[in-house]
Amino acid sequence: MRQFHYPRSEAEAADIVRSHVASGTAMKIAGGNTRALMGNPVTADYCLRSTSLSGIVQYNPAEMVMVAKAGTPVREIEAALAEKGQMLAFEPMDHRAVMGTSGEPTIGGVFAVNSSGPRRLSAGAARDHLLGVRFVNGKGEVIKAGGRVMKNVTGLDLVKLMAGSHGTLGFLTEVTFKVLPAPPVSETVLISGLGDAEAAVAMATVMGLPVEASGAAHLPVTVRHRYLNNRLPEGEATVFRLEGLKASVEARLAKLVSAVAGFGLVSRIAGPESRILWQEIRDCRAYADGTSRPLWKVSVAPSAGHRLVAALRLEAGVDACYDWQGGLVWMRMESDPEADVLRAMIRSVGGGHATLVRATDAVRSHVAAFEPQAKGLAALSARVKASMDPSGLFNPGMMG
Repeated sequence: MRQFHYPRSEAEAADIVRSHVASGTAMKIAGGNTRALMGNPVTADYCLRSTSLSGIVQYNPAEMVMVAKAGTPVREIEAALAEKGQMLAFEPMDHRAVMGTSGEPTIGGVFAVNSSGPRRLSAGAARDHLLGVRFVNGKGEVIKAGGRVMKNVTGLDLVKLMAGSHGTLGFLTEVTFKVLPAPPVSETVLISGLGDAEAAVAMATVMGLPVEASGAAHLPVTVRHRYLNNRLPEGEATVFRLEGLKASVEARLAKLVSAVAGFGLVSRIAGPESRILWQEIRDCRAYADGTSRPLWKVSVAPSAGHRLVAALRLEAGVDACYDWQGGLVWMRMESDPEADVLRAMIRSVGGGHATLVRATDAVRSHVAAFEPQAKGLAALSARVKASMDPSGLFNPGMMG
């Protein structure tokens, strides 16, 4: 049975790591452990968790910068920001529903996996908002990188490196990140009845308009009923989000509706229901189905997503829905993950990345969960890992 460490200070975390360096025993790195089915199984008898490193260290709304300990629950961060009319603009996904896990997502975990939601189109990914980090490396040393403003580039590469490293390079203890004003109004325009290819054209059209859409997604008929408690109109749903001040949203909405009128039946979703819909899109409500069927998160060019799905359906049982203008494709496989077939087809449509977000332990033990790296990049990654974690203590096996 795995044993757990819950350090209450950065110094205690460093002491724990040094003791494991001395004994040569590896550790799983985790925050709230809400993404337990992501990545390949970690081979370690110990787990180092950040949940006791919790609390907002500094927050100045005027500067739109927050500093928080890595184990701080995301809900606490979002509540503090909401009080000041601000938000995490990159909309970090809550993986609990699709993975069937419990616990509380932590802010360190968000940046460790670079979790980014529908607004990534306009606001960028989580790593684009990360300004600084403190962490313990695989030697038990406390490292500080980055600063409190974007123009401070000291250690910026190291900051970006930690974002998306899935705990393989260090144990995060503190993060500094920028926040943005929360838009007072959210409206959604919906086109009903478009096939995947038609939806791709409609999304490209809207994203080319000067309407500043902050979300563009396509929900095929197989998943449409899972959103808003089956209150969306019949047929496929292609949806666009506009946010901002009321007068601005209304003016942009009129332009958008006029531009897409020729695609099909157009309707609007306003206020709370619009916000709920995009939260459900963020959390991939389509495949929060209580199963462990393989779920892939695939990033390709927006124009290639529907072509990839169409080609894959000729070879395997797959259901799919789209975010990021079609550039993010969620794929749930009926049984086998079909990793080799999927990755070959990704190459055939111009390249991209595939991450196995959910699967059984048996599948995760033999299927590479992350996109296999090219030879040169793999060698570089190995050198980075050797420099940051020379004993291979952190999350061994996580990335294959």
